Amino acid sequence: MTHEHNRLRDMRVLYFSRSYTPHDHRFLAALSRTEHEVTYLRLENGRRPPESRPLPEGIRPLILWGESGPIRGNAWPMMVVRLRRALHDLKPDLVHAGPVQACAFPTAVSGFRPLLSMSWGSDPMHGARRGLGRLSARFALQRSAAFTCDCLAVRRRALELGMAEDRIVVFPWGVDLDHFTPSASALRSALGWEGEFVLFSSRSWEPIYGIQVLVEGFLLAARQDPELRLLLLGDGSLRPLVERRIAQAAARERVHLAGRVQHDRLSGYYRAADLYLSASRSDGSSVSLMEAMACGLPALVSDIPGNQEWVEPGVSGWWFADGDPKALAEGILRAKRHADSLKAMGMRGREIAETRADWQENFPRLLEAYQIALAGPRALG
Repeated sequence: MTHEHNRLRDMRVLYFSRSYTPHDHRFLAALSRTEHEVTYLRLENGRRPPESRPLPEGIRPLILWGESGPIRGNAWPMMVVRLRRALHDLKPDLVHAGPVQACAFPTAVSGFRPLLSMSWGSDPMHGARRGLGRLSARFALQRSAAFTCDCLAVRRRALELGMAEDRIVVFPWGVDLDHFTPSASALRSALGWEGEFVLFSSRSWEPIYGIQVLVEGFLLAARQDPELRLLLLGDGSLRPLVERRIAQAAARERVHLAGRVQHDRLSGYYRAADLYLSASRSDGSSVSLMEAMACGLPALVSDIPGNQEWVEPGVSGWWFADGDPKALAEGILRAKRHADSLKAMGMRGREIAETRADWQENFPRLLEAYQIALAGPRALG
């Protein structure tokens, strides 16, 4: 066995992320079952994180600052100084950092090597289009020993930003296929929606996820079909606008606002629906889309590149024109007209999830990225 393999079997990893989300829990739980010594650094500490489960056993937290919310511009220099000191004291074999601009960039500025940068969905796609976002992403990637992302669209952007092709590892983050399965749900009955056509969304209520497009599309369709209902999970900065718009349309009885739902209850919401919706304006391989497919739920999604890699029109769902509420409404009404074929489409989505979205099968690709990062110096593009 090579020296690199020996080192990979037992090394110190600093996992550096923006917050503590269900996605972080997924990665940290998997890493906790390896032989690595993993320390977790969170960029935003002061506010309540989206994930309610505690850190997995064996994961050590590292606290450098207590600021709530995003790090402000004048705080970045001191944050980098503290990060550099912590890295000097911790002496990790590898830093695994993402999103690119928020976490990989300050790690690159600190001068630490080797750095594995990880895209969170579409950050190199959306946040690196121009200006400082593009400059910081390019700086981070060109100083990364390896880069991992969850879809081919992000891989292409990373190449444009200067990442060496042989140092990119692509894998969808995936889902627990034993937890997210096609099955019955008591929720539909509890809501009194047994005879209705139920739509479902679990995306955050932020502009990038197209929540306004989704709500407007539903309301347009609901004016034409009184049987439509919407299960709307999540929360975010646009909550006042979303609630006000639903109230203005006198649609409150047709929309169930469930807020943030704990992970162990989430599958029941997918199973209660007929059709999954996502109006995201930018995305990688969406975990919520994979969860829907794993639950046998056909999807109607915006026609952005990340979604197009997963949904085949007329087979496992449909696309609609990104940013167009009218196109979304038309897609909803079309799906209802094809209600008899939805179960078969959902089962095709489940087959795709079993083939490509199994977290247990996909996680080892991260360890491959670790090995690439440890194997040698990065190359500037």
